[in-house]
Amino acid sequence: MNDSTHVDIEHIFRLLPHRYPFLLVDRVLDWSLDPPARIHAIKNVTINEHFFQGHFPGHPVMPGVLILEAMAQAAGCLAHLAREQTGGREQLFYLVKIDKARFNHTVVPGDQLHFHVRQKRMVRGMGLYEAETHVDDERVASCEMLCAARPDA
Repeated sequence: MNDSTHVDIEHIFRLLPHRYPFLLVDRVLDWSLDPPARIHAIKNVTINEHFFQGHFPGHPVMPGVLILEAMAQAAGCLAHLAREQTGGREQLFYLVKIDKARFNHTVVPGDQLHFHVRQKRMVRGMGLYEAETHVDDERVASCEMLCAARPDA
């Protein structure tokens, strides 16, 4: 896409090391580094997702831990977009801690997840983020997460 605030899947492949079946961000709709840095990304949930085979047969529900991981991947996209803009060195970021995780509704095939992640602060390679996931303007999950750059990457 030509709009600099949109990020398509090819660009996401350059930002994140994740690949199928673990890449959980399909597109970035909007992002900004103006304080507070933020990102709005999406994932389209389909019945073809590998985890629906066992979670749960006859009643498919997306595992909450994967929703948390998807929010962390959206935060990773934001961190790497910031690196691209500032010319920083390439690093891997790891999820270190999750606080205040809350699940408000189940996520099922056909839902489109909207991840809204805001960077609270970045100090010495450690980023603290607030994240929410919405489906149809209804919050389905939220958390705070701490991510750290791998020192030797």
